[in-house]
Amino acid sequence: MNFDIQNIPDLSSEFVFQTSRSSGPGGQNVNKVNSRVELRFDLAHSILLTEVQKSVLYRKLANRITDDGVLLLVSQEDRSQLKNKELVVARFYAMLAEALKPQKKRRATRPTRASVEKRIQAKKNRSERKSARGKIDY
Repeated sequence: MNFDIQNIPDLSSEFVFQTSRSSGPGGQNVNKVNSRVELRFDLAHSILLTEVQKSVLYRKLANRITDDGVLLLVSQEDRSQLKNKELVVARFYAMLAEALKPQKKRRATRPTRASVEKRIQAKKNRSERKSARGKIDY
């Protein structure tokens, strides 16, 4: 299951953009310009991604995918619709590259003898300190 990040195809033909009015600052401009851009990518029906890539994306990006299998991304940082469109496309490809990056195998390690002894000594010190807090018999 090794992926080459550079082999992500150009998926722009499968993008669906939707614009709406952005919230936040912008004065009167905000009330009349649709600068918020929503990118919708139908992962379930994509013909450019392999089935293996799709399954990895479904697993790793599950919280961003709707029940219909559509990946949603929104950008409304800028007051320009074109700039927001560029930002959301860049974020989409960055997210895809991150999700398809192969995960490093974890190598099992053991604690060193010194670290084990240090931990046990710290536990003994804590135990002594706490037992010294008890009542004093005269």
